[in-house]
Amino acid sequence: PKGHPEAEVVGVLSSTPEAPALDFAAQQQISSATVNRHTFKNRKAWSEALIDQCDRWTPHLIVLAGFMKILPPPFVKHFEGQIINIHPSLLPAFPGKDGPADALAHGVRISGCTVHLVDEGIDTGAILAQAAVAVMPDDTRDALHARIQQQEHRLLPGVIGAIARGDLVLSPVPRWEPSASFVEDAITSPSIHA
Repeated sequence: PKGHPEAEVVGVLSSTPEAPALDFAAQQQISSATVNRHTFKNRKAWSEALIDQCDRWTPHLIVLAGFMKILPPPFVKHFEGQIINIHPSLLPAFPGKDGPADALAHGVRISGCTVHLVDEGIDTGAILAQAAVAVMPDDTRDALHARIQQQEHRLLPGVIGAIARGDLVLSPVPRWEPSASFVEDAITSPSIHA
C-alpha cells in the first residue's frame, strides 16, 4: 500500500467486472482478473477458479476490501491465516452486509470499522484492529458510512504495513461463535473520530 514500500500488490481479483479496483490495477499495471460467481455452474467450480487465480500470484496476504461475496470454505481453508477483511462496524456488533445501517437501526452512539482475519463464518474471524466513529444524531446511512470509510482508509493500510514488516503475525485461531446478545452501546474513548 501507499506509504508501505515493504508491501507489494501482486494482483487484484474482483467478483464483478465493474469494480473500481480493476481500473486502479490497470492504471498501476497490476495483474487483475474477474472471477464472477454467476459464470460458473456451481460454487465448487467458482471456488476452484478463485484458488487457481490467487495461486498464480502466490500472495503472502489476501486483502478483502469491498469484496461482497461470501468466500467458499475451500478457498478460506486453502489460504487459512492469510486473508484479512475490512468491515464497517465494530465487530462483533453488526456483522454482515450493512454495518452502518444496522448501527443506525439499533440507535448506537459509536460505530466504526474492524480489520479481521477471515474464517469460514461471516465476519467472525479474529479482530486485528478497530477504529471508532461517533454516530451523530442526524446521521444518515451514507453520511455515517462515509466517515467510517475515512477510518477504513487509515486503518487497513496500517494493518497491511504491520503484517508486511512482521510487526503483526497472522495465524489461524479458533472461530468466534456469535451469541444472541451484543453490545448496543459503547463507552466513549479518546480515539473516537467524528
